[in-house]
Amino acid sequence: MTVELGIIEGFYGPLWTWSERRQLVNALLAHGYGFYLYAPKADPYLRRRWQEPHPPEQAEALADFARFCRREGVRFGVGLSPFEIFNNFDETAREALAKKLTMLDRLGIQELAILFDDMHPDTPDLARTQAQIVDWVKANTSAGKLSVCPTYYSDDPVLDRVFGQRPADYLETLGAELDREVRVFWTGEEVCSREVSPGHLKRVSKLLGRKPLLWDNYPVNDGDRMSRHLHLRGFTGRPAGNAAYLAGHAINPALQPVLTTIPAITLAECYRQGPDYQYGQAFLHAAREVLGLELAGQLHKDLLTLQDTGLARISDEKKQALIHTYDAFDHPAAHEILRWLAGDYQVTDEMVATQ
Repeated sequence: MTVELGIIEGFYGPLWTWSERRQLVNALLAHGYGFYLYAPKADPYLRRRWQEPHPPEQAEALADFARFCRREGVRFGVGLSPFEIFNNFDETAREALAKKLTMLDRLGIQELAILFDDMHPDTPDLARTQAQIVDWVKANTSAGKLSVCPTYYSDDPVLDRVFGQRPADYLETLGAELDREVRVFWTGEEVCSREVSPGHLKRVSKLLGRKPLLWDNYPVNDGDRMSRHLHLRGFTGRPAGNAAYLAGHAINPALQPVLTTIPAITLAECYRQGPDYQYGQAFLHAAREVLGLELAGQLHKDLLTLQDTGLARISDEKKQALIHTYDAFDHPAAHEILRWLAGDYQVTDEMVATQ
């Protein structure tokens, strides 16, 4: 059994260029990645300033990317985060949301995700209110597919500490109130789950009354701590048997659009090979495909330093040696490593709090 794979560009931090997005789509086409959801936290017109339209130049770039995806046979969608709209879904909010949905329809989106993640709820009956908003959106969008990310999108208690205690029976109520066609994102037992098991997915499916749409927070490396590390290794803890219990599997990519292709390819290999999958061998195969033999060999040699040691613990001497090494390669992945070493991809707590 296979599962639909896709990208959800949902990280905090610096925005990618449109050419970087196209390159990623093209690189993953042959590996079965069939949908792309544009939802970067740094796009204010989808989150903090969602009531405002995108400036004309940005709107045209979005529409052009939507056309590109359709030509390539990839379903394009947008993740809209109408910031804390569930705290006051009044007529003014409905009017603003209707205008935004009209704009998104004009872009030619095929899928729409309503994202309630990383927001502070201050309303009674949160799940029913969110389901009502999604139902209202469903009646007012032309998108063929609709999904939602709950405020409490994981079992992880960190969500309760940051956003307040989750309401009792939140998932069960949300699942019961939502239209059966609406897909529901879920990240697993943790926000960044080390493992996602069939047993866990079966339990969540029962709570939601449907198979979850996995929002996989690997290889994403946003946030103050994670952005100091490059997430390069092959996927682990995602057995191929999960396919039977998922509505889809979307990965939240790393901040580095070329390097993120490597682990993305290994996920496709994991599903394809099943019990024969080996994450180390999958990394080598993917790295050679993306980087070529020489650069792949160098990356493999430095994997422990780049992924595990991280910027905070690399000595100045080692950093200079890495700069010298990767400066010799004329490849966009090497350029990403150099930018990372220079601190260009550092995501601060302030960025997370304000995006």
